[in-house]
Amino acid sequence: MAEITKISELSKQIINEVERAVVGKRDVLETIMAAVLAGGHILLEDYPGLGKTLIARSFASALGLDFKRIQFTPDLLPGDITGGYIFNRNENKFELRRGPVFTNILLADEINRASPKTQSALLEAMQEGQVTLEGESLKLPDLFIVLATQNPIEYEGTFPLPEAQLDRFMLKLTVGYPSLDEEKEILQRRRERKQDELDLKQVIQPEQLTEMRALLETVHVHPDLESYISALVHATRTDRRVAVGASPRGSLAFLKMARAYAALNGRDFILPDDVKKFAVPILSHRLLLQPEYWMSKQVNGDVIRDVLSSTPVPVIQ
Repeated sequence: MAEITKISELSKQIINEVERAVVGKRDVLETIMAAVLAGGHILLEDYPGLGKTLIARSFASALGLDFKRIQFTPDLLPGDITGGYIFNRNENKFELRRGPVFTNILLADEINRASPKTQSALLEAMQEGQVTLEGESLKLPDLFIVLATQNPIEYEGTFPLPEAQLDRFMLKLTVGYPSLDEEKEILQRRRERKQDELDLKQVIQPEQLTEMRALLETVHVHPDLESYISALVHATRTDRRVAVGASPRGSLAFLKMARAYAALNGRDFILPDDVKKFAVPILSHRLLLQPEYWMSKQVNGDVIRDVLSSTPVPVIQ
């Protein structure tokens, strides 16, 4: 239990440090921190200027992790992400030049602006933690997280993410506009520090994050809660409005996120509420609707709410 308490304390220190740069988004930051502990990739879909890039960079600074950013554009090539072999005239041989994917936190900015061929360069990296170049598999760092952003209002010149790639994101989140008071605080902080940039301090070492992830395996999961997670995911596959329901990867996302969130709150066991909290972020991008519902953006949320309300919640002693 002492180890779980340490996870909670360090995680809150990291979130507090990130909050020096990001105003008024505590719940979003806690969810992202839980995903970092769980080792999942995150898709941030929201309007421009709401701090998506700032959040990614701030977490990298507080966690002491290497950070790379790729601006996705229609002319971006797979080699611009993975790197490749370049001929060295002086040495008269080919040398590997590693791309920006060889990092700890990779920000894929406006990921849906690149072609499907380029987007596919991330598929192997996100699931297998490796990149294959010229038939050779190159291992990525153990601590590897893709934090991708996309704009939900501009569709001209964009390429929707394929289902296989969407399924590799553990969560799909929105940041949301700040409240009136939060907006005032943003202006006040900028005026007081007299510069745009804010230097955040490193809270932990990368090795500590690896240890924290390992300790999550000690968080107890009651068999009835495993049955509850399975029932929730299975219900998405039988709903008449859904053509393709959530995959087993969605079930594993529930398990990992519930454990991480429990540890974040200083508990060595998970509760049904830990599972229910992440239903929308985990399921919303994993449901492929029947064609007659494609134009209605509300149906995904309706399906998830119906699944939650119709699935019996276990009573854990």
